[in-house]
Amino acid sequence: MTKRQAILIAGPTASGKSALALRLAAESGGVIVNTDSMQVYKVLNLLTARPGPDDVNAAPHYLYGHVFPDIAYSTGRWLLDAENILANPELFEKTMIFVGGTGLYFRALLGGLSAMPEIPATVRSYWRSQDAEQGAERLHAVLAEKDALAASILRPTDSQRIVRALEVFDASGRSIVEWQRETGKSLIEGDVRKIVIEPDRQWLGQRIASRFDLMMKGGAIDEVKALLALGLSPDLPAMRAIGVREIAEVLAGRLAMEEAAERATIATRQYAKRQMTWFRNQLGNDWERLPYP
Repeated sequence: MTKRQAILIAGPTASGKSALALRLAAESGGVIVNTDSMQVYKVLNLLTARPGPDDVNAAPHYLYGHVFPDIAYSTGRWLLDAENILANPELFEKTMIFVGGTGLYFRALLGGLSAMPEIPATVRSYWRSQDAEQGAERLHAVLAEKDALAASILRPTDSQRIVRALEVFDASGRSIVEWQRETGKSLIEGDVRKIVIEPDRQWLGQRIASRFDLMMKGGAIDEVKALLALGLSPDLPAMRAIGVREIAEVLAGRLAMEEAAERATIATRQYAKRQMTWFRNQLGNDWERLPYP
């Protein structure tokens, strides 16, 4: 555990978190640490809205684009990487600004990783075979019947987390959310400012649409081409980044560009809504609630 000045900035995608982090880094002389599960991956610079060269030059950035797309990066891996950043003697006097949209990363940072039940091999094998046979959306409906709380915060297409939630429920009879709420060891202690951005939904929806349009014009198609050229399993997290499947359909000639942009925009808005629900329900009263960055 490290006692130091730290700022935590959470919020849905496209809400202006990175701009706020840059402003606070300039004011404090701090460094910025990625707290978003998709921005860790190489190749997907634009589609995951990673900070650009000007941003990186303005303040030191850590844990952005440091993971190859063929790796199923986890909260545990991120927590270990964050711990290594905090242990860097050159950063002891720096304000650490953690910014991103992955709630589980913030929870791990503040409370460590919760213990999880042992999953019998038969349970794990069953749900993975069900995923292969039925697909994520049908399993999400099953999860909604068994564990409505977990289903409410998981994307219907997020097969990896849906299967994990079903495994945990069958093995323990408890929601994975309940397990995750059991706190462990915090990595930071001391002067910690916690901020969550809660923007107007209409404003955010318009911002998401315009940002995805800029991504498409700025080279997102080439990013997806490069990712597909790696021949990776579609089950890997990087392959499930919003926009990858839609642009892949365009490249295969099965979808028009305009339709792909519309579908990706809708998916991003739905994802932002789930993020806002999670932050509203999971972050305590010690978090500052800002309507805009």
